[in-house]
Amino acid sequence: MTRRLIIFGLLLLSSSYAYLQDTIPSGIAVDTTKIDTIVIRAKQYKIKAAPRGVRFINPAISFNKSKVLSEPYKPFVIPSFWVKENKVGLNISEVAFVNWNAGGENAISAIGNSKFVRNYKFRYIKWNNELILRYGINVQEGREVRKTEDVIRLTSSFGYRQDTLNKWYYSINTKFNTQFTDGFNYPNTDNPISRFMAPGYLFFGGGPSFVPDGNNFSLYLSPTTVKATFVLDQRLANQGAFGVRRAIFDEDGNLVTKGSTKFVEFGILVTNTWEKEIAPNIIMNHRLSLFTDYIRRFGNIDVDWELNFTFKVNNLFEANLGTHIIYDDDIRFDQVIADTGNVIDPGVPKIQFRQVLAIGLAYNF
Repeated sequence: MTRRLIIFGLLLLSSSYAYLQDTIPSGIAVDTTKIDTIVIRAKQYKIKAAPRGVRFINPAISFNKSKVLSEPYKPFVIPSFWVKENKVGLNISEVAFVNWNAGGENAISAIGNSKFVRNYKFRYIKWNNELILRYGINVQEGREVRKTEDVIRLTSSFGYRQDTLNKWYYSINTKFNTQFTDGFNYPNTDNPISRFMAPGYLFFGGGPSFVPDGNNFSLYLSPTTVKATFVLDQRLANQGAFGVRRAIFDEDGNLVTKGSTKFVEFGILVTNTWEKEIAPNIIMNHRLSLFTDYIRRFGNIDVDWELNFTFKVNNLFEANLGTHIIYDDDIRFDQVIADTGNVIDPGVPKIQFRQVLAIGLAYNF
């Protein structure tokens, strides 16, 4: 009986092994689907004897031997197509005398300036924006506070080009200039010769502009530019200041017609800006604007030219040397006005020149 059970067990085991192996059993149709994956089964062997020192536990992480980074970690920042610049500065000069045999008067001068730039450039589009603010005063012993600098200038330029290799853009340009406070012909401080929005200049036009890579150089040519001059002080407008139509008075000095507070011209505008590091820590900044009117006096060119040099001492201190030349046929000097208000002599235009040398603080953020 025992022999029969052993034979039956062997037959059962052999039949089960035939159907449990990793092969296709006979008698079953082969699948026509192409199989391109080969499965290789690796045998796993149980460790019989563990080496000395092996610990069957989860590994522990330790920072005992870690070192501090020499530089702070800089995480990945999504690139931006905006370039911004924020700069504020203060230049101060002072002179004081105590029992000085050669003579002299105590004085202090200060000029505050700021510059804000927001430029966008991506593929075919370029949009540059710049705001410049400057104001300076001079305090000298024995006389009133005098203004030495007063500028508000806002510029915006939008350009489009046909392809990314082209350096010429189809551009629209806007520029606005005015000042903060009253200006006087010192020592006369009774009647201001300029005020906020008297004058105020607005340029708007379109044309081609040449801007190479780097934006350090730009040339803008606009054959269609509108120049608007605003004189919002009625007293200056009645005098015909800055080119506006002057008022009309009768023989007794009574006002017949008020002076115009605005004056519009249409002409050609050419502007050029160039910034270059001409030597280590010496930066040259050049800005030139030329305008001529089609209708009134074509060929009579208004010039506005600034040339500045910045000498960087370090990240906080710098020196500035700059010149500014203006010639505008609408700005007259030596004007003679009668007691009745009528203009006897309209005056003559002159070249305006300003030179500044200053050392002070400059902070960028």
